Amino acid sequence: MNVQWYPGHMTKAKRQMQEDVKLIDLIIELVDARVPLSSRNPDIDEIGKNKARLILLNKADLADETQNEAWKTYFQEKDFYVVKVDSRNGAGMKLVQNVIQEACKEKTERDRKRGIKNRPIRAMVAGIPNVGKSTFINTFAGKACAKTGNKPGVTKGKQWIRLNKNVELLDTPGILWPKFEDQEVGKRLAFIGSVKDDILNMEELALELISYLCEKYPGAIEERYHIPEEGQPVEILGEIAKVRGCLKKGEELDYTKATGILFEEFRSGKIGRITLEWA
Repeated sequence: MNVQWYPGHMTKAKRQMQEDVKLIDLIIELVDARVPLSSRNPDIDEIGKNKARLILLNKADLADETQNEAWKTYFQEKDFYVVKVDSRNGAGMKLVQNVIQEACKEKTERDRKRGIKNRPIRAMVAGIPNVGKSTFINTFAGKACAKTGNKPGVTKGKQWIRLNKNVELLDTPGILWPKFEDQEVGKRLAFIGSVKDDILNMEELALELISYLCEKYPGAIEERYHIPEEGQPVEILGEIAKVRGCLKKGEELDYTKATGILFEEFRSGKIGRITLEWA
């Protein structure tokens, strides 16, 4: 399966970020804890190479906790500040404020020596589509100031958000990069919904997901759907269709409907805490 998605507005958004980076002290990069490497846009490293960096392992509640810890260590060893968060429920948010201050300690100290006091830290919030940037900002700010949506590409223009006297955030649209060199990366992003479903062969993708789950998380499908994890992925998808009553006229199995159920339940964590990429 060949996955590519790079709509025109992303080129413009990247150019805007390259301009805006001159205005900020820190880049807060959200990654999806289920795919911490695949959900990192390599362009962001290039754009922010001289800035303080904080990585938020977002949706940590949906990922395997052992792997969350392993990835946290991995990024810390590369000199990033790292916090595990669940933006929707607010877990980890209190830590973020402290870590922002810690990451910008040198800048604050330099300002103080120059006699500049009380200048807020300006942070750019960056990441790929559908990784939860707007939800993070709203939860962090305690009010709905950024638009949110569970479809990739909801945030279009830039907006500054004043959190308190210490921190201002610049929200940016989600950007991918022009070409996934490794198709495994494209596939993982398709699994979590960072590539639009309607440009993908979702049934083919469902078979790939079933294959992965059976190999890495044996028992997860069995426990969720009360079916044996035996046979080919297409047979397992057929069993899911049967137990969930996905039938067309004449008792024919509706694989499209079963695929929709599988992805909704995987993405919302109902199948369990699953990490697609291990440290």
